[in-house]
Amino acid sequence: MEKLKNYLPWTIRVIISFLFLLSAVAKLYPSPYFAISTFEVKQLYPLGFSEEIAPYFSRILIGVELALGILLLQGNFLKKLIIPATLAMLLVFTTHLSIETFINGGNSGNCGCFGSLLPMTPIEAIIKNGVVMLLLGYLFMLVPNQSETKNAIWIVSTVTVTSILVLFMLAPMQPIAAESTTTESTPIEETLQIQINKLPEKVSVDSAATTKIPKELVEIKEEAPNKKKSGYASYFSSIDNGKKILCFFVPGCDHCREVAKELTEMKAKDKNFPEIKIIFMNEEADLIPNFFQFAGAEYPYTIIEVIPFWKVLGTGKDTPGIKYLWNGNEYVFYYGIENNKFDAIAFKKIIKKSYSELNNNK
Repeated sequence: MEKLKNYLPWTIRVIISFLFLLSAVAKLYPSPYFAISTFEVKQLYPLGFSEEIAPYFSRILIGVELALGILLLQGNFLKKLIIPATLAMLLVFTTHLSIETFINGGNSGNCGCFGSLLPMTPIEAIIKNGVVMLLLGYLFMLVPNQSETKNAIWIVSTVTVTSILVLFMLAPMQPIAAESTTTESTPIEETLQIQINKLPEKVSVDSAATTKIPKELVEIKEEAPNKKKSGYASYFSSIDNGKKILCFFVPGCDHCREVAKELTEMKAKDKNFPEIKIIFMNEEADLIPNFFQFAGAEYPYTIIEVIPFWKVLGTGKDTPGIKYLWNGNEYVFYYGIENNKFDAIAFKKIIKKSYSELNNNK
C-alpha cells in the first residue's frame, strides 16, 4: 500500500505530462507553420483574435503547453505554480468548449486540442479535460508542500521561455501582406481553348463561308445568368466568363487528389465539361507535379499562402473545396470530408442543368 502511495503521484504526473506534450506536438502536425496557421484561422479568428495578435498568441500558447508538459516531470514549484497553472489552462479551454457546445452543438468538428493529428469533437474534449482536471486535483492533494531552492525559479522560467522560443523558431512569423505566390500555370489544352474562345461570338449561318467552319466552333447560344464578380478574378482573369469549376486543394491532401482524379474522369467523358481551375495552398507545393500525375491531367493553378488560402476558402470550410461557377455566379460549393463533401453523382447532374433549372432549384 505504501509503494502504491509513492508511485501514484508519479503515475499521474507522467500521464498528464504525456497529454500536454502530445497536445503541443500534435498542433505542429503535419508541419509547424501550416498547422499553427490553420489553428489560428480555425480556432483563434472565430474567438475575435486579430491577424496581428493571433500568430503571437498561438505560438506562446503552444509553447506554454510544451513547458507545462516538461515541468510536470520536475519538482520545482509543482504545488505552488505548475499544478495550478495546468488546472487554470484546462479550465479556460473547458469553459470555451462548453460555451461553443451550448451555442453550436458539440457533436461535430475538431476542437483543435490535438490539431489534425487526433481530431476530437468539443464534447469529447470536455470529457477528456474533466478527467484530467480531477487527476490534477487529486495530485495537488498528494504532493507535499516543499521549500524551493534558490535556482528553482530559474529552472521553471528557463524551461518556459525556451519552449516558447522553440515554437517561434519552428514556425517563423511571416508578413501578413504575403497574400499569394503568383505561380499560375496554363496547360497547352487550356491555351488552345482560350484561342478558340477568342473567335467571333456571332457566326452567320446563312453565310457561304459557314460550310468552311468546323461544326464544333459554331457556338450554340443558351440562356445564361448575368455576369457577376465572383471575387476570384485576381487569381484567374477568365473565372467569371462561362462555366467554371474552381477547386481549393492542398498538394499533399489525399482527399484532394481523389476529387481531382474524379473530376478528370468526368471531364474525359464529357466534351462540354466546364473548365477546371485550382487554387493550391502553399504547403508542400513541390508535390504539385505528383498531384497532377495522380489526377491524370494538369489544370491551370495558382498558389497562395496558408492563412490567405483558409480565408479565401471561407470560415468553417475545409479541403477539398469545389465550386461550380457560371458567369461568376456560384451554384454549388462542396467542402471538407464530412456532411458537405464532394458528391460526384449529384455534381454531374448540376453541371448539366440549364440556367432556368438551376434557378428553380434555388
